[in-house]
Amino acid sequence: MEKIPMTPLGYRSLEEEQKKLKQKDRPGVIKAIAEAREHGDLSENAEYHAAKELQSFIEGRITELEYKIRRADVIDVSSIKNNIIVFGATIKLTDEKNKKELDYKIVGVDEANVEKGLISINSPVARALMGKKTGDSVNVKTPGGTASYEILKIEYI
Repeated sequence: MEKIPMTPLGYRSLEEEQKKLKQKDRPGVIKAIAEAREHGDLSENAEYHAAKELQSFIEGRITELEYKIRRADVIDVSSIKNNIIVFGATIKLTDEKNKKELDYKIVGVDEANVEKGLISINSPVARALMGKKTGDSVNVKTPGGTASYEILKIEYI
């Protein structure tokens, strides 16, 4: 069984979403389906079809979340004492082309949010950074061409 790496915050986020879907959204859509059935002919009932489609989405998402939660490998990065980049590292980089400083944290796939500096462990940048240390330069192939970064700082917070 393949484990899915994530931070404690990412794990809690999945659990909270699953709880909301099961306790609020699922009962709400069941009620909407029942109400739509009361309106008669289901073959031409748009409310019924929309509610059934939403129910299908909710059930699919619950199944997906259950899968991810069962396979979660929750990694508490605060206990990592390492001078190389691994999952959970917070990294300060300099873009060698424009000298702009960037801060990234390598997180699980479901936690990624580039605007907040959270990059997926599966992203090209994260894959290129893995195993590197402060002072190393890294070249990353991106859709816009090759980007070069120098690693300034590595932290586990």
